[in-house]
Amino acid sequence: MADWLLLRLPRTPAQPATWLVVDPRGTPAGPPQSGPLSLAAPRTAGRRICVLVPGNDVLLAEPEVPTKAGTKLAQVVPYALEEQLAEDIDELHFAIGKRAPDSSRTPVAVVARTLLDEWLTLLKSSGIEPEAMYADSDLLPVNPGQSVALLEEDVVVVRPPGGSPVTLPADALDEALEIAQSSPVEGGAGRGLLLYTGPAEWHQHAPRVEALRERFDGIKIQLLTGGPLSLFAQQLPLGSPINLLQGTYAPTTSRAVGWPAWRVAAILLAALVGLHVAGKAAELSMLKRSEHKLDASINDVFHAAMPGQQTTADPRRRMEKQLADVAARGSAGGLLPALEALAQAHASAPMTAIQALNFHDGTLEMQLSAPDATTVDHVIQSLKGNGWQANQTSGNAAPSGYQGRIEIRPN
Repeated sequence: MADWLLLRLPRTPAQPATWLVVDPRGTPAGPPQSGPLSLAAPRTAGRRICVLVPGNDVLLAEPEVPTKAGTKLAQVVPYALEEQLAEDIDELHFAIGKRAPDSSRTPVAVVARTLLDEWLTLLKSSGIEPEAMYADSDLLPVNPGQSVALLEEDVVVVRPPGGSPVTLPADALDEALEIAQSSPVEGGAGRGLLLYTGPAEWHQHAPRVEALRERFDGIKIQLLTGGPLSLFAQQLPLGSPINLLQGTYAPTTSRAVGWPAWRVAAILLAALVGLHVAGKAAELSMLKRSEHKLDASINDVFHAAMPGQQTTADPRRRMEKQLADVAARGSAGGLLPALEALAQAHASAPMTAIQALNFHDGTLEMQLSAPDATTVDHVIQSLKGNGWQANQTSGNAAPSGYQGRIEIRPN
C-alpha cells in the first residue's frame, strides 16, 4: 500500500501547516515539516493524503440513535443532536462513524459547512485533494484504562475512557482535568491520566497539573519534542476516526498512485487466485474419490439385498420397485394380520421365544423355542381360536427346552 502524507492545517491563518510522511503502519519516514501548503503539495505525489483539521472547530459526539434507523441514519442523526447545537442544522455537515456492535451510540462529527468549504478550497488551490479529513482530536490515542489528554500551546484535548474527545482552551486546563478525573473507568478501577505535551507547555502548566495529582491514581507525562503529529500518525492504522469527507463532500475520483503502489496488491491477488484454483482442484479430486466410494457402497448394498441379481444403471430404482412388490404381496397375503395373531398367541404363552420368521405366498412360517411341547401346542390352539390355520411341521427337544416349527395361514 502507498505511504500517507499526514497534513495538519493550522488553527489560525498566521500559523504554518505541518506535515509528515508515514508508512501504512503509521511509522514516520522522517521528522515533521512545516510551512505553507505550497511546500507540502509536491510531497503528495504517489501518496494517500490525510488532512487533520483543528479539533476545536469540530464537535465529536455519540448520540443514541435507534438501530432501526438503518439507511436513514444520516437523516436521523442531525435531529438527535439538535438540542446540543447552537447553529441551524441545515448549516452544518454531519459525518457518521462506525458504531460498535454492542453499543446503541453512534459516533458523529459535526462541522460548519462554510468552514469545511474553506478548508477544501484552500487545499484545492494548492493542488491537494485529500481522501480523508479528520479532526486532529479524533486521533488522540484511546486508552480503556485511563483518560488521555493533549496539552498543546493554546488548547487542551481530553479523551475519557470510552468517550469522545473534548477540546477546550488551555486556560480551561483545570476544567479539562476535571472531565478526565470525573470519568469512571469500567469495572470500578481507579482513574489515571496520560498527558501528552511539549516541553514549553509542561514548563508553563506543570504547577497546575501537579496540584491536581492527588485526584488521580497516577499521572504519566509524555513529552513530545517534535509536536503531536507523530503521535497522531501512530493512530492511522489503529484508530477509527470519523472521516469528514462523506455525502456531498466524498471524493469523486480516486488518485492514481502508479504501478509500484499496486504491485504488492496485484501479487497478493494473483496468489489468492492461484490458491483458489488449487483449492477447487483438490476439492474436485476429493469429490470424485467420494463418488467412487459411494458407487462401490451402493453395489455392495444392492448385492446384499438382492443376491444373484445383476447391477443395473439405477440400482436405487430397482430396489425401490422390489420393495414395493414385496409390500404389495405382503399386504395381499395377510402378513400384518398374521403378525397380529402371532403377537396375541405369544402373549398367552410368554415363556416362548420366536427364533425365526419367513413369510411366503400367504403362509407365515416361524420357529420358536418353549419350555416344553405343551407350551408350543398352547400357542397353536390360541392361533386356531383366533381363526387361523396353525400346524406344527416339526419339533424336537433342545438344551433350552423344546423347539418347534409352525405354519400359519388364513382360514
